[in-house]
Formats: sequence, structure tokens, C-alpha cells
Amino acid sequence: MGRMLRTVTAIIMLVVIAVSTTGCASAVKAEDLTEGVQKRATAAFADRGAYASGMMDFAVRLAKTCNESDAGPNVLVSPLSVLMALSMTANGAEGETLKEMEETLGFSRDALNAYACAYMQMLNDIPAGSGKLDIANSVWFPDDSRIEVNKDFLQANADYYDASLYSAPFDDTTVTSINNWVSEKTHGMIPQIVDHMPQNAVMFLVNALAFDAEWTAPYESYSVSNGDFWVTEKKRRNVPFMYGSENIYLSDENSKGFVKNYKGNKFAFAALLPNEGVDVNDYLNSLDGDRLHAIFSNASIEEVVTSIPKFELEYSASLSDVLKKMGMPRAFDKVDAEFSGLGKTVDNIYIDEVLHKTFISVDEKGTKAGAVTVVDTPSAEANFVERKEVRLNRPFIYMLIDCETNTPFFIGVLNTPDPEHP
Repeated sequence: MGRMLRTVTAIIMLVVIAVSTTGCASAVKAEDLTEGVQKRATAAFADRGAYASGMMDFAVRLAKTCNESDAGPNVLVSPLSVLMALSMTANGAEGETLKEMEETLGFSRDALNAYACAYMQMLNDIPAGSGKLDIANSVWFPDDSRIEVNKDFLQANADYYDASLYSAPFDDTTVTSINNWVSEKTHGMIPQIVDHMPQNAVMFLVNALAFDAEWTAPYESYSVSNGDFWVTEKKRRNVPFMYGSENIYLSDENSKGFVKNYKGNKFAFAALLPNEGVDVNDYLNSLDGDRLHAIFSNASIEEVVTSIPKFELEYSASLSDVLKKMGMPRAFDKVDAEFSGLGKTVDNIYIDEVLHKTFISVDEKGTKAGAVTVVDTPSAEANFVERKEVRLNRPFIYMLIDCETNTPFFIGVLNTPDPEHP
């Protein structure tokens, strides 16, 4: 990668649908995507501001709830991956279960479908060299009589999510097939997501996201040197920092930050550093979608002296309790879950568990990041008047964002760049 800093992000969201009782996959052909579906989705997505506000709100609520529920030092989640996979699942939900999912995700099912379809189409139109965000979806179901899958459910996910459909024996061969699919769609960064086949599983819905981009202004080797990262007021870690200068400044009454663009200015890295004396967890809890939207909307063009610590971390958590707290407990209820839209089974269909696993590595040569979730069922020229300074040398919030809407598809809290010695 030489002197250019390259970002690679891989995300998997796997939804395992189970029932209340405790060979090789073959592709299933859905009807071709109709032109009307694409036109309706594009028209619905025309009001991108409404989607941006909703997506920001979901991203912040997800990060906050994970941060409150997790005992580890760092948090890193992909709201886009979680939204995509649960939106596919919502196409099989009914009644109060669907209502809770829509309220938790922040959009109606129709709006979720339109957003997914139009956003994926927009990503296909990004010019070469501007960074690439690939999204892939798939639905896996058994090739026996344990479930009669609803064809309209499969067609909706094929239409709006371009989901590949697979009929499989749901044994060890299917575990291998799903892992092979995952490895391919994440460019080998995540070789495995399933380690066994749950006995009561009747469906897997999988979302894979892979991001690849280079910095617009890459770091030179002389721009890296060691410095102190203050984990707390009294505890510090000596780690390498990457020093540079950016020109998009973010701030509110309790924080300051910056945006660092990738080539093509379609995607960017954004960071918010709470002011001295403001706890990063308290600051995160004060955020919501409207406030985050205002921070980006009020960004100013001025020189910002920056430093970013090199860090590498893994994060894993069960999102089942997180999503229940966010407002959708019924989907996990063995008795009351309403997923009849997926298909017919002898017993009730419900979501068993949601697992989310992420990885990120940031250094002067490149950044690699990946995530796994299992749900069991533009640079601008300016005359600078003042130099701002944002040194990320204490706990901060960071995001990978879509610059057109400023919506984060990755959001994390870095409390320590050295999680092995927090």
C-alpha cells in the first residue's frame, strides 16, 4: 500500500431464525427484479434528509445501548449491517412484532425496503477510485419439510436487497457453505461466522459489507511518532500517533472533532473528542440523531491540526438484549413472536439470538476493519483564519460515514488503543 492509507471494512450480519422446539446448498432463482420496484425505491429515497436523520438516530441508539450493556473497554458496531439484516427479517414479521421492529429501526417496512434498494443501487454508481462499499445479502433455508418458506418473503428480499437464495440441508455442509459465502463476500477478512448448525434453525439471513478506500491525504512515514493516550486522568499508554492536518472542523458545546476524507470524497473518517472533564460515555449518552445531524450540518471549513492513535481491536457482543432494550422484545419471544410471513412451520418462529463481532486496525499504512453479527434464527479550498487542534489522545467517538448524508455505517467508542492493557 506504500504511502497511502487504505481502509478495508468487512461486516457480516447473520440472522438465524429458530422455532420454539428444540449436502451442499443449491441456489434458488427468484423472479427477475422488476423495473417498477427500482423506480419506486429510487423515488422513495429521494428525500435523503429524512433517511439521514433516521439512520443517525438508529446508529446513536445502537452504539449507546451497546456501550451501556458491554463491560469491555471499547465498542464498535455497524448500524448499516444490523439495519440491513433486520430489515430483511422484517419482511417476514407481522402484527405487534413488525410494529416493534419498525419502531426500533426507525422506519416502516416499506421505507426500509426502499432505502436498501436505492442505497445499494447508488453504491453501484460510485466512480472508480472513490472508495468502494460492497453490500451482499443472502437467505438460507432447509431443503426439507421443516418449513414451507413464503415465496413472497423470498421475492421481497431478492427484489429489494438483491439477496441470493439458497436451499440447503442445514447440516455441517451448510455451515461450510455459509462460511465460504461469508469469506468470499468479505474478501477473506472474515473466514467464519457459523461454527455449528443449531438443531432448531429454520432460516439464516446474512448481510455482508466490505469497504475499501484510500485517504485523500495519506500519511508520510515521518508523520508517525509515539505519544501518550490518556485512558483516564491518571492512567496513560504510550502508543504511536499519526499526525496531520484536515480542513473540516466539527464541534458542539461539549466536543470538538474533524473529518478526514477518503479519495473521491464519498466516504470519510469522522471523530468527536469530548471536552476536557466530559466523560466519553456521558457525552455519547447525550447524543441523538438530531444532535449528531446538527454537528455535521454546522461543520466549518478551517485548518485542524490532528493526531490519530494507531490501534487494533476486536469487539463482540450479543445484541439480543440490546435490541430488546431498544424496543423489540417480541421478536425474541418463543410464544408471542409473529414471523408467519417467513413461512409455515409446526411450531412458532422467533429470533433466538443476535451476535455482533467486529475488528478494526488503524495504522499509517492502512486500516482494516471487520464485523460479524449473528442473530440466532469533499476536500474544499479555504482561507484559514484560525488553526484548530484536535488531538485524539483520550477516549473519543469515531465513525466511518457516507459524506452525502453524513450517516455512519460504522460507529465506535475508543477508550484505549491498547485493549490488552486497558
